[in-house]
Amino acid sequence: MKKSYSLIWCIALVFTLITVGCKEKVKPASERIAKAWTAESVKHGAAVAYTRGGSSNQFPGYSAFRLALTNASGAMTVSFTDFEGSTFNGTWALEGESKLILSGLTPQPTGTGGTIEFTINSLEDAKLVLTRLKGSSKTGGSINEYTLTNP
Repeated sequence: MKKSYSLIWCIALVFTLITVGCKEKVKPASERIAKAWTAESVKHGAAVAYTRGGSSNQFPGYSAFRLALTNASGAMTVSFTDFEGSTFNGTWALEGESKLILSGLTPQPTGTGGTIEFTINSLEDAKLVLTRLKGSSKTGGSINEYTLTNP
């Protein structure tokens, strides 16, 4: 009888180790975020300003919004196209896994000093939700929330 219990415990232990060892490893945020993102929806403050495919968008220019983050051999570059169609190039960095910083942007976006910072609300393989930390002068000083997708 003792051998039966020992065999059952050994089988349970092996099954547990196999189950734990087979879990998918999550890539770091710096790898998961390094993609080209487009706007699915945008809020200016609490008001919805844009929804992809919406017929009554207050800011239809967000259909051209693009945030392209690349990480090629440690060179973290960004190309950012805003809702007015202006494109800015620079570098990006993460502060922990909750803050995205775009810096050295040229030409400098209005009122930014060349730096725009976002809180990362959520990051999935095909969806990124960001909130801008400082108000945008182009949208009347509102704090904007961007739900972005990687098509």
